[in-house]
Amino acid sequence: MGKALSAKIGVLGAGAWGTAIAKIIAEKGYNIEIWSYEKEVAKEINTDHTNNRYLIGVPLPHTLRATDDLQKACDSKDFILFATPSLYIVDIVKKILQIPDILEGKTLIGILTKGFIKTNSGTKLLLSTLENYLPGFYKGNLVYISGPSHAEEVARDKITGLISASLNGLNSIKFRELLSGGKLLVFSSFDIIGVQVSAGLKNVIAIAFGMLDALKELSPNFGDNTESLLLAAGLNEIQMLGQALGASHPETFTSIAGVGDLDVTCRSKYGRNRRFGREIILSQRLRGHKNINDVIHDIPNFGYFPEGILAAQRVFDLSKEYKLKLPISNGVYNVLNCKVQPLQEVKNILRSIIKGSGFDSIEKK
Repeated sequence: MGKALSAKIGVLGAGAWGTAIAKIIAEKGYNIEIWSYEKEVAKEINTDHTNNRYLIGVPLPHTLRATDDLQKACDSKDFILFATPSLYIVDIVKKILQIPDILEGKTLIGILTKGFIKTNSGTKLLLSTLENYLPGFYKGNLVYISGPSHAEEVARDKITGLISASLNGLNSIKFRELLSGGKLLVFSSFDIIGVQVSAGLKNVIAIAFGMLDALKELSPNFGDNTESLLLAAGLNEIQMLGQALGASHPETFTSIAGVGDLDVTCRSKYGRNRRFGREIILSQRLRGHKNINDVIHDIPNFGYFPEGILAAQRVFDLSKEYKLKLPISNGVYNVLNCKVQPLQEVKNILRSIIKGSGFDSIEKK
């Protein structure tokens, strides 16, 4: 145990999720350093041992140190965990390629980020994209970590389950051992595609769920039962896309990586994408925007980061590439692209889910 605790860990991204994971690891006694893009956040972590910008009211261990120097956070680390938004992850990888332990493949790399990446050859999953930039040692050896895990609850020691997925079973186990303990349970998987698709697409479904949740307050036609219709249909879309991209284990979609993560993202008060969907309806969050690129450009002004906005654009591209009918995902894209009225598009989504059920006649009453 003493040898294991001597391992040096770097966490890239001091948002809520990165900070929560860093806290859990630090409390186990590991030497850990977290990188923050924002100098003031790094300073607060080091001086006040809090991160009230992203994780309000959670005291952090004094052994958790922060830096705004990316190279320092990655240098001579045994493990590095990426917890940065998908929008920035490729640029960050490019900046650390010459760090000796990464150049030689000595540092184990785990990915906590959820989403999809636009590349010159189309939309790709995170692991395959990052493998194209990292040294060849990392091909098939990266680890993807996901599951129903709101940072606010992980940081407060609520019982939580995660999936550690990798084609390299030993690496999966190493990250499982790094993260497991206390209230955090981690399970291994070889289905890197199914787990990644589940993690990325559930954020898009959660935006739709948030819009519907807000509409419950405005229309007598929408209720908890309606939301369950949407959630079940959303899981079908996740499974369809996962199978199209080559998911290896059907049970991934009924595991905590699939239905578990989808459920908590849609229903939890901590869900950022759910919150964004509600704001589209209740505070007209999209007013003044021209298209989805305009919305993405405005994300830094939100005060939080709904990954589902980026994922909606990427999933829309994938649905065309693989000729998939994904009415919820594409409906969310249409709303974010500012081409339709949100209320009307939610009705269109529901019609596609319950086609022929008499929904139209209900709406006309």
